[in-house]
Amino acid sequence: MSIAASPPLPRMPAYEVDAQGWVPGARRLPSPNFEARPQGAVPTLIVIHNISLPPNVFGGPEIADLFLNRLDCDAHPYFDAHLRGVRVSAHFVIHRDGALEQFVSCDERAWHAGASSFFGRERCNDFAVGIELEGSDTTAFEAAQYATLAALVKALVARYPIEALAGHSDIAPGRKTDPGPHFDWARLQRDTRLGAASFPYIQGCDAQGATS
Repeated sequence: MSIAASPPLPRMPAYEVDAQGWVPGARRLPSPNFEARPQGAVPTLIVIHNISLPPNVFGGPEIADLFLNRLDCDAHPYFDAHLRGVRVSAHFVIHRDGALEQFVSCDERAWHAGASSFFGRERCNDFAVGIELEGSDTTAFEAAQYATLAALVKALVARYPIEALAGHSDIAPGRKTDPGPHFDWARLQRDTRLGAASFPYIQGCDAQGATS
């Protein structure tokens, strides 16, 4: 009896951030939902989110439609109840197959975190880059998403003085729950080889980028 081989792990792509804050390797979909960062503010925080529209449904154009202000809110009761008139965005979306989209330059302020605080520093949108993973609190993320995320984080760290990564639930506790219990922070640390100081909310990671 033959034993099927395990599928190969996705190869980590290579990204860079250009002088205008865009990633050439991402599909660019400029959102109107952004503004200038406060004078002197630069990205020092990466915030990880999850999103699916409708909830727990993957693969459609609705995330992009939301960020581009063209979502048909009559198409689903959830959209009508929760998203009509909402204006939001994130810098990046990583789809289930690892495809990367960028909606806002990293030099600009996207509208992803809302009311938030990072160790007492309010208004995280002012100094954060927001990355949305297509997913939900009840679903494991795909290997291809982790590969793209790690490569993107490496590019952001190379371009900006990034000090830390956090989940939306960390900076908006009680209000937000994403990226949820299925997100593997230890895997992200291992893949990026960032030290424990870059993951201030995460327990069980050592300074060499491995779980302890």
